[in-house]
This record gives sequence, structure tokens and C-alpha cells, in this order.
Amino acid sequence: MASTVHMPAPVCLIENSPTKGLMVQREALQLLSKVSQPVVVVAITGPYRTGKSYLMNRLAGERRGFSLGSSVQSQTKGIWMWCVRHPRRPGHTLVLLDSEGLSDAKKSDTKNDTWIFVLTVLLSSTMIYNSKGTIDQNAMDQLHYVTKLTERIKLKAAPKKSEDELEDSDKFVGFFPTFVWAVRDFTLQLQVDGEEISEDGYLEDILKLKAGSSPETQLYNHPRECIRQFFPERKCFVFDQPAGRRKLPLLEELPDDELDPDFQQQVEKFCSYIWEKSPPKTVPGGHIVTGNLLGKLAETYLEVIRSGAVPCLESAVFVLAKAENAAAVEEAVRLYQELMEQRAKLPTETLEQLLELHAQCEREALELFMARAFKEDIEHAQIELARRVEAIKVKFSMDNEQASQDKCEAALTDLSQALDKRVRDGVYSVSGGYEQFRGDQQAVVEKYRDLPGKGVKADAVLLQFLQRTQTLAQHIRNTDRSLTEKDKEMKSAQEQNERAEQEREVQRKKEAEEKQKLQDQLRKTNEHERQLRKKLEDSYKKQLEEQEKIIRHKLEEEMALRQEGFSDRADHMSQVTRRLEEEKGSIWNTLLSVVETFVPLVKVVRMGISALSKLF
Repeated sequence: MASTVHMPAPVCLIENSPTKGLMVQREALQLLSKVSQPVVVVAITGPYRTGKSYLMNRLAGERRGFSLGSSVQSQTKGIWMWCVRHPRRPGHTLVLLDSEGLSDAKKSDTKNDTWIFVLTVLLSSTMIYNSKGTIDQNAMDQLHYVTKLTERIKLKAAPKKSEDELEDSDKFVGFFPTFVWAVRDFTLQLQVDGEEISEDGYLEDILKLKAGSSPETQLYNHPRECIRQFFPERKCFVFDQPAGRRKLPLLEELPDDELDPDFQQQVEKFCSYIWEKSPPKTVPGGHIVTGNLLGKLAETYLEVIRSGAVPCLESAVFVLAKAENAAAVEEAVRLYQELMEQRAKLPTETLEQLLELHAQCEREALELFMARAFKEDIEHAQIELARRVEAIKVKFSMDNEQASQDKCEAALTDLSQALDKRVRDGVYSVSGGYEQFRGDQQAVVEKYRDLPGKGVKADAVLLQFLQRTQTLAQHIRNTDRSLTEKDKEMKSAQEQNERAEQEREVQRKKEAEEKQKLQDQLRKTNEHERQLRKKLEDSYKKQLEEQEKIIRHKLEEEMALRQEGFSDRADHMSQVTRRLEEEKGSIWNTLLSVVETFVPLVKVVRMGISALSKLF
């Protein structure tokens, strides 16, 4: 069952220490490790003392939580986290991240501001940029951190192989969060050239580029270009001042009737949008992030940053994949073990019944594994899963045989007590004793055969019983004076024929069981192939969706640039789009290969599973 964690108050996720720099906090990681639900990560950033914490508290459904402070000093240091039940998405956890105010003039060291902004982008599925007043050039200047993203984030670990290869930043649009600009204490009219416009229209008008190539124009255009290129999904909200100046220090304590009505309505509209539209956090490849994975992401990025390197999305995904695939194996093995223990009533009547139960439990465990595992390096994890499940199945098979053996031996011991007593009492040491012994022995055999639930060793144990009584039967036959030598020879031959038939029956069942085991191996291989194929198909379809999303944005941006008169930039965007289309074709061909011929990965899995048949 997916689990969440309900935190009464925020905790520090990433501390910004003056002496030690940025450090991930163990308490926060431990809390996140308990969240197995998908997470919707909403982060807020922006200049200090602009009311970021108030909005985050309202998103949490609370009036208090993140520190608001009442002075001109910045309250939040580093990045603080609050995990709450998502108000609109059942089965999801809403993770709110309140980041340290940027551009605080009172800071003695601002070198980590850019990294805090980068981490906000990397960890969130929706990023809110909060500022005061209007979106003017000063506001854009304060958002200069967005221009540093190309230097502080890598998409791929390997360097470019040729000049024609796309820059990493050309694909940021596929993986960056939704961008929401919240403008506080807004006093202007939403108009352009005398025409009323929407809040979104206001933002898009601000993001228009200026013609020219002067340094001043480039400085003006650069942050706007970055926002347009990196964040295709953009939204803007403007807020009136919430209350009179004297009441602002008590904002979190003010009842609703003392807040400005327009401000209340704007906050409600803002919260509804964030709750309803913010998507679950994903990583490249479309894999949905849980709280546990979010903690690993934060830890991975911080480790890279502290080493002096630049965070790489591809490398982070591989780190996550290695840890998550190993955890997926453990969880799937545990599920298989639990299901077998719950459903297997040993001994089963036949091996086929046990194998059918095993197939059902293994299929459910494999489905769980596939749902959690990453595509990266999945074949090795799948082979490990198959090996461990097979080992457990072999143990269950051995336990099943032992349970059957014990039950059958106990049954024959009980049924043959009277027979053994007659032998000890010499009842059969008389003329005609052999026929009487054979009749009593056959009665034991018939009663034994009529017993239900003996299991897979029923015939083998019966054969052992007949073999044990062979010497006794021969002795009784030889001392029976009523039998001629010819009769004794005939009876001896009859006994041998009966034992031989029983041996042949045991051998037939053994061969049938071996055939069933081989059929189970084939079924296993086919089931692993089917589920791996589906996993890879889904993964490549998600890659296609990501690529199509990037292409759509590039086409829209190209059209906007041409309309604004920037033909050179539009031509460059057209070249980028063509290369993205070529990459899309490559992904499509890989998907077709999976669908039509399957990929070599499945051969690795087949070899690993086939090798397991040697256990039998």
C-alpha cells in the first residue's frame, strides 16, 4: 500500500549554512523515505520579504507553518519542506518547498542563491516566482538566475559529439516545471494600449523581445528568452495588498473578514489552480517520482553540487534507477513470498496446482516490479528477480514434496498397524496365510489410495511401502504349505509385475512433472518477455510524448518570433525543431523494434531464466 506522511509543521530539507554551505537534512530525508505515494512538488522562490511563505501556508490549507516574519529580515534559510495530503488528487502527496529569499542585501554571502534557484527548478513540478509591485525591468533583473541555468544544469553526462548535436538547454523545456509568476501588491490596471488583458496576457506582453543587438538590448532580452525557451507552461497571478500596512505584520492571524475581499478571491483562485493543475513530479523518461525518490534526488543533486560539479539529469536518473530497481526487486520478492505463504496449502494434490499458484503469484510480483522499476538497466534487475523468485519456488516445491511425503508415510503407518500386528502375532504363518496377507495388504493399499490430499509423493511413498514389505511377502509365500512350487513361482511373478507397474506409474508421473516444470519455465519466460515488452513500449511512448512536447513548444516559439519580427532567431528555432524531429524518428524506430521484433534485452532475460531450469 502506498503510504504518505503527515507533517504538523515544515522541516528544513536543505540548509544553507554560512560555514558548511548547502547540506541536505537527514530528518527531512527520513520523512520523505516514508512517502511511497507520487508527489506533486510545488516550490516557491523569489526576492526576500515578498510574502512567499504566506502563499505556501495557504496551499497547505493552513494560516501558519512556514515562517512569515514581521520585519525586513529574511526568515527562510535554505529550502524548507512541508508534506501534506493533496487536497484534489487522491493517492498523492503535496510537497511544498519554501526557498530562501533571493537577492538579500543583508547576506554576507550570496554565492548559494543561484544553486538554491537551480535546486528549486530541479526538484519541483510547479515553480512559483514571487515578486512585488509590477513585472518591470527591475523584476526581470532580479530573475537573472534563470540565465544561469544553462551553466548549472546538464541534461546528458556525455559531451556533445558534433556541432550539429543539440545543446542540453534546447531540451530543458521537456523537463522543467510549470512556471507561475505571482505578483504581490499589484496596483496597475491590466491594460496594454488601452485594451484590457488577462494576467497571462500581461506576463506574455512583458516577455516580448526588443529588436536590436546592442549590449543593453541583449541584457534586456536574455532573461526573457530563457523564460520563453525553458518554461513552455506559464501562468501569472496578480494580488492586491492583503490588508492595511499596520495589519500586515499580523497577516497570519487576521480573520478572513479583515482581509481585502479582492485579495481573498485572488488567493482562492491561485490555490485552486495550483491544486488542480500542478502535475506529479517526473524525471526524464516520464517516471513518476515518489517522496522516497524525491529525497534521493535532493541528496544526489546536493552531493554533485558540493563536489563542485554541475547536476546532470541523466546521471541523476541512473542513480535513481539503480537504487529503485534494487528496491523494486526486494518489494516484488517480498510480495511473491507473502502471496505464496498465504495461498499455498501444502501439500498440493499435484505439481501442476503448485505451478499454477506460483505463476499467479509471480505474475503479480512481476507487475509490481514493472510498475516501480526504471527502464534503465532493468534487464539485470529482472534477471535477479527471476533468480530469487525461482529459488523461493524451488523451496516451496521441496516443502510441498516433504509435506506430501510426511502425510503419506503417516497415513500408511496408521493404515498398516493392523497388518503389522497380524505379522507379529504369526497370523499369516499358516496354510493359506499368503493369500490372507495379500488380501490384507491390498485392503491397506485401497484405503490409502482413497485418502484425499496425499499430494505429489503419493505413488512414490506407496512404492516404498510395497518394496519394504517385499521380503516379508516372500517369506510368507515360501512358508505357506498350501502352495505348490509352481504356485509360488506364479505368485512371485505376479508380485514382480505389480511392483514393476507401480514403478512405471511413478516414472510416468515423474516424467510428466518434469514436462510441467519445463512448460512452467517457458511460461515464465513468455510472461517476463510480455511484461518487459510492455514496460519498454510504455517507456518509449513516454519519450515520444516528451519529444513531441518539446517540438510543439519550439514550433510555437518559432511562430511567435516570426510574428515579433525576429526572423534570425526563428530560423535557428526551425533548425532545432528539425533535429528534434530526427531524434523523434529514432525513438519511433526503437519503439517499432520493441513492438515487432523485441530487443536484445529479452534475450538476456531468456538466457537468465533458462539457466534456472538446471535447478530441477
